[in-house]
Amino acid sequence: MPRNPHYDILFEPVQIGPVTAPNRFYQTPHATGMGNMRPNSSAALRATKAAGGWGVVCTEYCSIHPSADETPYAYLSLWDDEDLEQLALTCDAIHRQGSLAGVELWHGGSHSNNRGTRLPPLAPTGCSTIFTGAGQQVREMDTSDIAALRRWQRDAALRAQQAGFDIIYVYAGHDYLPFQFLSPLTNRRTDEYGGSFENRARLLREMIEDTREVVGDRCAVAVRLAIDELHGAPGISADGDGRRVIEYLGELPDLWDIALGGSLGNDSCSARFAAEGYQEPYAGVVKQLTSKPVVSVGRFTSPDTMVGQVRRGVQDFIGAARPSIADPFLPWKIDHGHEDQIRECIGCNICRSANNEGAPLRCTQNPTMGEEWRRGWHPEKIAPARRDASILVVGGGPAGLEASLALGRRGYRVTLAEAGDELGGRLLLESTLPGLANWIRVRDYRSHLLAQMGRIDVYLQSPLAAADLVEFDADAIVLATGSRWRRDGVGTHGRQPVPVESSARVLTPNDLFADELPPGDFVIYDDDHYFMAGALAEMLLQAGRRVTYLTPASSVSSWTAMTDEQDFIQRRLLQLGLATGFNRRLERVERERLFSCCTYSGEVFDYDFDNLLLVTGRLPNDELFRQLSIDATRIGDCFVPSSIADAVYAGHRLAREFDEDPATLVAKRERARLQQLDLDEVAMP
Repeated sequence: MPRNPHYDILFEPVQIGPVTAPNRFYQTPHATGMGNMRPNSSAALRATKAAGGWGVVCTEYCSIHPSADETPYAYLSLWDDEDLEQLALTCDAIHRQGSLAGVELWHGGSHSNNRGTRLPPLAPTGCSTIFTGAGQQVREMDTSDIAALRRWQRDAALRAQQAGFDIIYVYAGHDYLPFQFLSPLTNRRTDEYGGSFENRARLLREMIEDTREVVGDRCAVAVRLAIDELHGAPGISADGDGRRVIEYLGELPDLWDIALGGSLGNDSCSARFAAEGYQEPYAGVVKQLTSKPVVSVGRFTSPDTMVGQVRRGVQDFIGAARPSIADPFLPWKIDHGHEDQIRECIGCNICRSANNEGAPLRCTQNPTMGEEWRRGWHPEKIAPARRDASILVVGGGPAGLEASLALGRRGYRVTLAEAGDELGGRLLLESTLPGLANWIRVRDYRSHLLAQMGRIDVYLQSPLAAADLVEFDADAIVLATGSRWRRDGVGTHGRQPVPVESSARVLTPNDLFADELPPGDFVIYDDDHYFMAGALAEMLLQAGRRVTYLTPASSVSSWTAMTDEQDFIQRRLLQLGLATGFNRRLERVERERLFSCCTYSGEVFDYDFDNLLLVTGRLPNDELFRQLSIDATRIGDCFVPSSIADAVYAGHRLAREFDEDPATLVAKRERARLQQLDLDEVAMP
């Protein structure tokens, strides 16, 4: 289909110093959890983005020296020529698709734990490390250290140029080392690199000039700047020193990449706490103060929003990390008139959790993310069916929808039977919780494409019994019947059922979704630790109920620290009046009173309640599977309850592997290069 002329502005080339981006789609630097340990996986991932039409494709953070080490987290490095060789692979893969390649040179300063290299961390002012523990302190840099830092930046920039990168970053965002010099909150020096604004900005200016001197007119120099660290005075703010940085250095680099906040959680804020384009007020400030191109992120998925950003002069590029993960072919789809088929980011931040866990990237919407090299999966291509076969998929939740869509794309005849009157499964419930409306996009994307496919029949209000499945006589049966929340208190910490009096009003999330709220106040016991208990607490507080939140953990929704949401969730709930009891393990439940004990001391605490809401573990809805006398395959929560991302992945993997030779399905592994040991060196003298 031809491109909608309204979107032509998004495909204009843009000059960035000595290089030209072919369009305005700019994949900003983002972590992959692969780093220098998985160079093939990393190169394949970035190449897929370039093939999808992103005019600029950048790496994740790339350490310039062993004193910037984040072991066990995965990061890139340009410490030596072997690193150069690895990154040249990524550059070449990006260039072959016609895109520019950018590298984000990085030094973490006090954010570098250096657990791998065991070098003392560095910072403008002596302090404890961000990664506190074992009494480790940060060494205050003297002028020789600053000179060394500048040399490391120059050396890494030269290697980046030799590797083939077109855009080379000076990274002064997210509270990393150059930014630590900028902010009065982390710079208490009294020499020429501290005190006045000009002194605090000196290092950033020098690093830009050093990088420019090394790369000459062959590469563009970009600066990633946190325009506002969101800590208030005396920190960096968009109407204070953040603005002054642009006024002072605005014409020095070739591009400004504007970030937000002193942490990644602010810059990649989840949909629960920020709408699309939420960084516009900050990027717009920069665009008014410099003639150089500006890029910023904002979880952009709507082409109309993108056009508005450019036409209104907010920024020159459409910056994206998470939307480019959810749909690497987003620009291609707009270019070819298929914007209705964009796989929109839902802002759940499962992608952020991968990096925070030290694991390869994954995505709720895009099950092929991170599997481009390892399994050879392409987000828009799939192998044709091996034979003509009919497949019955039971259950229209995340796993069933993805399995049906992917099987249909392969060319199989698919019947999708859903017991309810609407597709979506758990998404129908969870997307009604505060801030989670975007989660329904998982359903909408798949149901929209299913409706366009001729070999897929969808039947709603179609509960099936075991006899119905036998009578249907499909070549294969796939069960995706979901899960239900437990009532016995078994969860992450509690491994044994909790004694509960039969007269106690004990509820699960399923009860709250199914019926009107019962009268009275609530005690929530959270032994799941992801989003559910916190979101239900917010819903109840908004409904005017008093809520007490108990958990064996030491914070609200503790696992959401992995998705960079925990601080936001706990702050909001406390502001709404949530009462909390941390490190509390549920022991027993009487009619209107529960008893818990401290997870450390064993001290007993009791609480009166009108309603006790248990958010603990889940059980698979696998009764139909156990009643069957014929073979069937369970996927998603029906097989093992987990996240929506895991359910979608399970449905996709089933479709990819259906009828395939198991011997061909073994995932490739990245392997370290082996070297011969010198046994004389390890022998006793």
